[in-house]
Amino acid sequence: MKLEIFSNLPVKEGLYPLFCTRIAAGFPSPADDYIENSIDLNELLIRHPAATFFVRVAGDSMTGAGINSGDTLIVDRSVTAVYGSIIVAVLNGEFTVKRLARQGNRTLLLPENPAYKPIEITTGSEFEVWGVVMHVIHTVG
Repeated sequence: MKLEIFSNLPVKEGLYPLFCTRIAAGFPSPADDYIENSIDLNELLIRHPAATFFVRVAGDSMTGAGINSGDTLIVDRSVTAVYGSIIVAVLNGEFTVKRLARQGNRTLLLPENPAYKPIEITTGSEFEVWGVVMHVIHTVG
């Protein structure tokens, strides 16, 4: 899986309308014409601005986790990766996004697509966690 990194891009300041009605994903429901409040996407999606970066995904190894090719990940470098976290890492000079796992004495990077095999982090591996994936921005259509 290839990643395209965007570090600390300036985000346009602005508030967007937040409607008080939730949208049904099943049968249609009439929407209210009332705005509950405004929402700041920076406040909603970015906890630590100085430690946050964006990365675009290329590849299909994480589709089972809802991460598709072309999606943008919001990654926080200040969050400590724990087993089970989806992380952006550098392994032997290559960027990757995988789920961090432990099996016995082994540390693994797990894909979320059965077409791919787990990657074991061995003693000789050059491995560094760059951050924890906090959100996935998925473009529809």
